[in-house]
Amino acid sequence: MNRIALGTAQFGLAYGIANQQGWISRSEAQAILKYAAANNIDTLDTAIAYGASEARLGEIGVETWRVVSKLPAIPEGCHKVGAWVWKSVQESLRRLRLDKLHSILLHQPLQLLNGQGEVLYRAMEDLKARNLVQGFGISIYDPKELDALCGAYQFDFVQAPFNVLDRRLIHSGWLSRLAQKGIELHVRSVFLQGLLLMRGEDRPPKFRRWQNLWDRWNAWLQETGLTPLMVCIRYALSFPEISKVIVGVDRLNQLKEILSVAEGPTPEVPAELQCSDINLINPTFWPTL
Repeated sequence: MNRIALGTAQFGLAYGIANQQGWISRSEAQAILKYAAANNIDTLDTAIAYGASEARLGEIGVETWRVVSKLPAIPEGCHKVGAWVWKSVQESLRRLRLDKLHSILLHQPLQLLNGQGEVLYRAMEDLKARNLVQGFGISIYDPKELDALCGAYQFDFVQAPFNVLDRRLIHSGWLSRLAQKGIELHVRSVFLQGLLLMRGEDRPPKFRRWQNLWDRWNAWLQETGLTPLMVCIRYALSFPEISKVIVGVDRLNQLKEILSVAEGPTPEVPAELQCSDINLINPTFWPTL
């Protein structure tokens, strides 16, 4: 099967800094799924928090797909965590019109380390025991989260950000350690929400503080003759430890373009083309720039 997975936040939200289309129409979503399936893509990534994404997928029909969804944070004042998990997953399955998820991830996994963590983890285990999910895991923002979480709990899946600028998975050692533990790794943000694909004149002014980095990026691309899209997708696919590379698209043509350039050589990306500034590599900080 194709190691590319399809992210579906755009199916229910106006998601991504480069998104100029809003959330996509049902007909466009159907066309994207049809083309993806024809090209051996078998995994969809969604979440309860992605607006109408689950409902849209259910309307289209996704029973032949491996569907990964995510639980949001435990609500304030929730005293029956197990019941909340059960109800949330049942409602997710109803929207998706499925009997079972491939996997369920925690969108706020650090809640496992608070007073309700043990109950939350047992509820996730119970979903697996009842065959409502094939496996469960966590969606992280920083590999540092794995230091505490993987020491306390066992997971089947980890989803994490990874791209040519954000190489924290490599430097932390967790890229290889997850593989050694037999944990399936899915990576997202390989285009940094499209920021890595933008022309300089289209990039929002607040990102000019990293102009030296963009200049080095553009110079290296010119030197190699590669496009940003080629480098971003091929770089992520070059690591065998990564099981799935999640890509989100606004239009069918975007998916076609990604698949058309996914295979091929990528020169070694220079060490200076990376960034540890959390304000750039973590999009949750962008609204405050």
